[in-house]
Amino acid sequence: MTRMTPFSSPLLLGFDTMEKTLERIAKSGDGYPPYNIERIRGSNDCEQLRITLAVAGFANDDLEVTTEDNQLIIRGRQADEETREYLHRGIAARQFQRIFVLADGMRVSAATLKNGLLSIDLDRPEPERLVKRINIAVQD
Repeated sequence: MTRMTPFSSPLLLGFDTMEKTLERIAKSGDGYPPYNIERIRGSNDCEQLRITLAVAGFANDDLEVTTEDNQLIIRGRQADEETREYLHRGIAARQFQRIFVLADGMRVSAATLKNGLLSIDLDRPEPERLVKRINIAVQD
């Protein structure tokens, strides 16, 4: 029996990559690091969002923010210092990767690290409305 998905409609052409992306996001259930997403009221007419991640203990060199194929990828890598002798270790040097899928037209405008919070600002300028006429070839 074949699996029916919301994207299997014959009217939704070319959405198979979106379905795969949604499946990949659903499988990533790790809640580390915690984050907020907020809408920013800017002076211009474009939509603006801010993603803030709690990355206490990570230095600027430990963090990497990239975009790839409509995805915002945030990675954190801490080097474990072997020269320290811990009597109790409750804070682990931990790696993470957090992926956010961006809608078409979304772009990263800034990334700042302040007081253990990594803030990434996104915006989406209002797209131009394009109307394109398609010529019809007549074949008899």
